[in-house]
Amino acid sequence: MQTQLQSITMDRIDNLDKKILNIIMKNARIASKDVAVECGVSRAAIHQRIQRLTEMAVITGSGYNVNPKALGYNTCTYVGVSLEKGSLYREVVRELEKIPEVVECHYTTGPYSMLIKVYAKDNQHLMELLNDKIQHIAGVTETETLISLEQSMNRQIYIPVDE
Repeated sequence: MQTQLQSITMDRIDNLDKKILNIIMKNARIASKDVAVECGVSRAAIHQRIQRLTEMAVITGSGYNVNPKALGYNTCTYVGVSLEKGSLYREVVRELEKIPEVVECHYTTGPYSMLIKVYAKDNQHLMELLNDKIQHIAGVTETETLISLEQSMNRQIYIPVDE
């Protein structure tokens, strides 16, 4: 069903939509008139296209990116979480949502049931998050922590435009 929906969505996206997406993914604050100039269409056309892409759930949000380090969160960590049983995933997610420092959560295959991204102020704060919060969630049996030394890349998916 999901693949069928994705196929229907991709069939409804033309080259202009792809150009618009590539432009606004680089700079969400770009003015519609500037997107229109770059695409060679009217501002109204850009507005209509963005509205339609939003209604189709191709565009799923908007906002600003905040630099965690500027707020004192200097340690970015990925934590592999093992669960007692996979069926506990949704319950564990509800508990993780209560921890503001957990910013991403993925249900995964491989050695972990889940992979979460956590920001901590320092290693002491990280230890408290792991020992006092994450590892105390019912169903969590084990965690493995990987500290990110540097984020070298962060981007949205590129959408090829047919020539």
